[in-house]
Amino acid sequence: MAVALVSVTSVNQDVFAAQSGMSLTATAVEGDNIITINGETTSNITDITIRVISPNGSNVVGVDQVTPNANGEFSTEFNVSNWKQDGMYKIKANQGTSLLYSITLSVDVNSGMTAETSTKDSSMVSSQTSGSLEKSSDESMSKKQGLSITANAMEGSDTIGIIGHTSKTNEDVTFTVTAPNGNLMSVDQTSPELNGDFATDISVGGSLWSQDGTYTVTAQQGKDSMFIDSVEVGIVDGLVVPEFGTIAAMILAVAIISIIAISSKSRLSIVPRY
Repeated sequence: MAVALVSVTSVNQDVFAAQSGMSLTATAVEGDNIITINGETTSNITDITIRVISPNGSNVVGVDQVTPNANGEFSTEFNVSNWKQDGMYKIKANQGTSLLYSITLSVDVNSGMTAETSTKDSSMVSSQTSGSLEKSSDESMSKKQGLSITANAMEGSDTIGIIGHTSKTNEDVTFTVTAPNGNLMSVDQTSPELNGDFATDISVGGSLWSQDGTYTVTAQQGKDSMFIDSVEVGIVDGLVVPEFGTIAAMILAVAIISIIAISSKSRLSIVPRY
């Protein structure tokens, strides 16, 4: 059973740049079914992954991957007409694993239609040297309210490491794992440290993980959407494999099919004819 981690690519920023970070804006017209996302990043060498999480924190209702232009600008749209739950949806934009390149916005959707929306957040900080960048990043992390998690695993491992940070240090973090068919796989809890950091390991072995597909790991503290976050892992056969972007995965699949087809033809061609 292999685990393909989603969007855990590191971002290499220029530590001597005037600014570092990302900004994100979500806009919508009341009664419409389109939410428009615009953003800007100071690193244009890595794609941005945008996920939309349902109000209950358990379902990913939209995913997109966008490439910033030469100026670091990017945009996309989501159609909300099939979003069944009413309430506040979280739109999460990530470029690598740094919190400096992670933005979350909330948008209100009811009966498949948007409320009037114009919300923006930014993690842009000034940085002249690598030392000042590290200091600014630490300050940004300490001031950021809410909970966030990332997934890490080594190739060939059967364990997923989950690390995270929360600004609520007096309450345990609850982890749930949901199978592709919606079944609840496991529940666990851990206590955050005084600085808000926390971690846990999830074993993917055993017959319960026999279903191939995308599993969702959710961490939460209470019902507030700011303190609910999730990551997705793909399970296929029992071992951790390197991540592949959407395009790379499609190319890999086509390559494998081509190899199989060529191999089959080659075997047929060597069969002696009488």
